[in-house]
Amino acid sequence: MLSGSDFEAFLDDITAQLTNEAGNSGFPNAHIFETRIRDIINGMGGYNGRKVTETPHPHVFPDIALLPFGIEIKHTQKDSWRSVANSVFETTRSDGIEEIYVIFGKMGGKPEVKWQKYQDCVMHVRTSHVPRFELEIGTDKPIFDKFGISYPDFQKLDIHSRMEHIRDYARKRLKSGERLWWLETNGNEHSLPLEVRMYPALEQPEKRKLRAEAALLCPKIVGPSTLKGKYDDAVVYLITYHGVFCPQARDLFTAGSVALKSDPKRGGKYIIRSLADIEEEMKTAAFEMEDALFQEYWGRSCEAENRISQWLSMADSYAKDWTPSKTLFQ
Repeated sequence: MLSGSDFEAFLDDITAQLTNEAGNSGFPNAHIFETRIRDIINGMGGYNGRKVTETPHPHVFPDIALLPFGIEIKHTQKDSWRSVANSVFETTRSDGIEEIYVIFGKMGGKPEVKWQKYQDCVMHVRTSHVPRFELEIGTDKPIFDKFGISYPDFQKLDIHSRMEHIRDYARKRLKSGERLWWLETNGNEHSLPLEVRMYPALEQPEKRKLRAEAALLCPKIVGPSTLKGKYDDAVVYLITYHGVFCPQARDLFTAGSVALKSDPKRGGKYIIRSLADIEEEMKTAAFEMEDALFQEYWGRSCEAENRISQWLSMADSYAKDWTPSKTLFQ
């Protein structure tokens, strides 16, 4: 009879081998990491004789099915055990899986690979275009304890009932002066209530970080003033992902307050000067932001080391009277 303890011993063997390999050569991206996990599982003869495919479905949850268990794979180049997880609605969950585990590869700092039960490491709900869980290996505050419901029972709820738990959770996290922005409750729409903050009230380091992320995801901002809606995606990203509302889109990239930050001398294209001022923050964002965001905003996946060059190529197609690839990141 299959038991959780047997499967956990199986995971111990896998993560021990992965940690050893991570310390020697590392895993530069998530695809290589997941492929290696599949190779190790199959090299061990599978679990209970069941092997895994080498060409996984790109959207199924969890990533690997070894019934009745499943494995969700996470990888980061940061020195952190946190990552965005799947949609809270789990519409792509595989049938027949009774218990899900996470294998997490942390390549930043001292490379290491660990596993944990999914229900024990999910610790937050964060806002994207679809609300997603956030997990942290080793957390002592699983979100289902905060919800007051077990993960198996949460899975049985319909979309509206799940949202009630998420709303209650969001309300309890509000700070003085913050409000919820109630969005649609349809699971296919923006359905998470947002804790809204005003962009002008943020501290400068956070403003620079958010501008860098928005600029990277939205190369359309380099377009001419006649380009309709060139700031729309950037503004939508800030409100849907960070709960930050920017009442004047030009404050992000073309206002004097950002363009003249490093050099008060007026003149030239303010968009160039404002982007040049946050190049380092954009480089950091390129390596730290989840690939799912680039799939969403760029329409394609992109490895971290290629994101700046890809952004420059896309920006070149939008810009008029100047060429971003010849001006920025030199």
